[in-house]
Amino acid sequence: MMNLLKKLAACGLSLTMILSLAACGGTDDASSGESGGEPVKYLIGISQYGQHGSLDNCREGFLQGLEQAGLVEGTDFEVDYQNANFDDNQATQIGQMFSAEDADLMVGIATNSAIACFNAAEDKDIPVIFTAITDPVGAHLDAGNITGTSDALPVEGQLQLIRALQPDADTIGIVYTTSEANSVYSISVYEELATDYGFTIDAVGVTSQAEVTQAVDTLLSHGVDCLSNLTDNNVVGVLGAILEKTDEAGIPVYGSEVEQVKLGCVGGAGLDYIQLGIQTGLMAAKVLTGEAACEDLPYETIENYGLYINSDAAAELGITIPDDIAQEAQECAE
Repeated sequence: MMNLLKKLAACGLSLTMILSLAACGGTDDASSGESGGEPVKYLIGISQYGQHGSLDNCREGFLQGLEQAGLVEGTDFEVDYQNANFDDNQATQIGQMFSAEDADLMVGIATNSAIACFNAAEDKDIPVIFTAITDPVGAHLDAGNITGTSDALPVEGQLQLIRALQPDADTIGIVYTTSEANSVYSISVYEELATDYGFTIDAVGVTSQAEVTQAVDTLLSHGVDCLSNLTDNNVVGVLGAILEKTDEAGIPVYGSEVEQVKLGCVGGAGLDYIQLGIQTGLMAAKVLTGEAACEDLPYETIENYGLYINSDAAAELGITIPDDIAQEAQECAE
């Protein structure tokens, strides 16, 4: 009887080891792409600095770009999407998490998220792709294992639009975040070009989203003729609250991309952020598949822009849309 029990125990142990080895063998096949297992999936960590229309469109376009390049989500790649909620500490933690996960690629949507990803990726030399960054050079994201797309604002187009809709306007108010490189750069461009169109710029800087509506009150008290929005994340994040104040005061706001105009800005000269994201996704696909390294792909800037008009918002403020603008612009009123 004792010998029989020993034999049964030995058989059980052998069976356990065989099953264990088989399980390990299955894991190895799946992770290495060997015959009999699932193909390797790239892990892409996407860090979005906050949630608003233009950044959401960048992410949507990015995934479309990967698809256009022939990469299928769930088959060729998996996405770990994280939202930093406009918090720099969260953006830093997200980048560190992607590094700990050994992501194959990090994507930073907006400057602060891109910087956080780049800092976290450096030790492991993980490639980083950015998008929705106005001034990559000023943000020191133009060298190293990083590339992406820039959304330099069509400031001259915006000034032309404001002059066409408000022929008698003198002063344009702008709220911007002093620590956001994109916004600081855009303010300098506005100030450089404004006099060519007979405008002066009244810019009020903020350090956090909580200060934005107070800055708007300051501009309204200064008697500005209109406000022009940048793609400043702190400002765009509370656009609804801004429009409540400016509509009550009868002051028009001009947006810098289509989603802002849909929300109630009277118009805007802006970029197509879906297209910006697609361009970014196509670049990312080259890096993922080994077709090119980040160092081989200088960052790209989209310069073509469209005109957007919200005729309902304009009518509420007594602004007449010139016929040539109405024919050229995309209507955003619901």
